[in-house]
Amino acid sequence: VQLQASGGGLVQPGGSLRLSCKVSESIFSFNVLGWYRQAPGKQREMVAILTSGSVTNYAGPVKGRFTISRDNARNTVYLQMNNLKPEDTAVYYCNSVALVGVYWGQGTLVTVSS
Repeated sequence: VQLQASGGGLVQPGGSLRLSCKVSESIFSFNVLGWYRQAPGKQREMVAILTSGSVTNYAGPVKGRFTISRDNARNTVYLQMNNLKPEDTAVYYCNSVALVGVYWGQGTLVTVSS
């Protein structure tokens, strides 16, 4: 299984970005799809997850600003990020969990700075 994340970049505080994660297999295969991030000098942390039953869960600092969604036809998971803050600066990784394993994408860098 391969996950290809894209959409990162440099954005000013208050701006928006949409991250995409293209999965090489049908996303129906996975129990959970998610986005994680790792800021410099910090541990990787969960940002948002989406279950096969369409239940979502968000980390406290991003609630109300970020939205995780999926396009089953395109085997793609998205993370819409609004009202970005400097503390959102990190490498963002997509993740998928299936009965047979856990898979990670390569990461995409998001930098929020004026």
